[in-house]
Amino acid sequence: MMECSAILDEYEKLIFKMNTPRVKIDNVGCPNATRVMIDSARNHGILLEAVEVLTDLNLSIKKAYISSDGRWFMDVFHVTDLDGNKVTDKSIINFIEQSLGAIQYVRSKKIEGLTALELTGTDRIGLLSEVSAVLSDLQCNVVEAKLWTHNGRIASLIHVNDCDSGSPIEDSLKIDLIEGRIRNLLKGDDDIRSARTSVSMGGTHTERRLHQMMFADRDYDRKPSISPCSSVPVVSIQNCLDHGYSVLNIQCKDRPKLLFDIVCTLTDMQYVVFHATIHTTADKASMEFFIRHVDGTPISSEAEKQRVILCLEAGIERRASEGVRLELCTSDRQGLLADVTRTFRENGLNVTRAEVSTTRNTALNVFYVTNASGNPADPSIIESVRQKISISDLKVKELPMIYHPKEDVDEPSPGLGGSMLLSLGSLLKRNLYYLGLVKSCPF
Repeated sequence: MMECSAILDEYEKLIFKMNTPRVKIDNVGCPNATRVMIDSARNHGILLEAVEVLTDLNLSIKKAYISSDGRWFMDVFHVTDLDGNKVTDKSIINFIEQSLGAIQYVRSKKIEGLTALELTGTDRIGLLSEVSAVLSDLQCNVVEAKLWTHNGRIASLIHVNDCDSGSPIEDSLKIDLIEGRIRNLLKGDDDIRSARTSVSMGGTHTERRLHQMMFADRDYDRKPSISPCSSVPVVSIQNCLDHGYSVLNIQCKDRPKLLFDIVCTLTDMQYVVFHATIHTTADKASMEFFIRHVDGTPISSEAEKQRVILCLEAGIERRASEGVRLELCTSDRQGLLADVTRTFRENGLNVTRAEVSTTRNTALNVFYVTNASGNPADPSIIESVRQKISISDLKVKELPMIYHPKEDVDEPSPGLGGSMLLSLGSLLKRNLYYLGLVKSCPF
């Protein structure tokens, strides 16, 4: 029995070693980016985990080459910081290596000591202000929160604790009271069926959870809001029947976390990326994905194709930052979020996206605001709001830009808008070249 147990232990060690992703970080091979190379056993969702690690560090993915063969996948990501610099900080490099080396395991995203509230409903001006006021009135302190709006819908994940004790809210009667009052706000006059409020105990990544909430709310299937600032993504799908893939082409404006949002949408719709080429230049992103459903089949009908296109467009647009970016940095206090958002509401400003965080009793909040019609807010109103809140605490910031270096002459971009479908053999050869597995590639 002891020998059998020892053999099993050695077998488990071998399986662990075989399935542990191998990660290599190279700052020499590419002149203007850090190359992050991963090879690992292929599991559904592992690509999303890898992209999540990189984007959570605010790294910009300039290019990526994704290829899988049977049960194995090999990826190369060309990354920089948002200023266009290579990643040279040893602590960040070590973190990337350790995190990517463990991506085959489920990583908990639960924020300890806080209660998570999930909200979906019809967006309207002042809604965040009303929700914040209810939470403040019920002695709930907002520690972390994210809010997205899209196509007239709102989704928010709010982490709170008790104002007096600083502990998570666990009393069932109080939770029922919070849910009931917020649900009444979300219902409004005409949203009785689709308004949702719940307490989440799961540990899903916050931004992935927001995608899931809006997908479940079918924001992709609603009449899109019209904004003069919007940049509409171009998504097309063709079937490569000889090889059993659907080929997805996306052309859109580049921005932080774009690849995460796309891969997140595909993963949650139960599609697997087998091969892909991602390329950015100037402020544009061109992406080509060879995908199948998890059951191994390509997209089989025109209705399914149109649904995938709508969902991808929505996944790209949800994070689109419309409006003026306002950053608040001040000492945290009870009711701060309610007071700030009430001032926005009283001055006719609508919050289209928000990120709320608290670090060492300091509130670090970001708001994107427009006027009530979704158009750019009047600068004089913005200045008036700043004076009411505090000019020194509330600052107008430019939208974060992604630095794009000069084009690498030896790396061609994929076809535009799916107008020319690359053969699978050509794509594989090119990706193998960038993965370092062959020495030459006939472009």
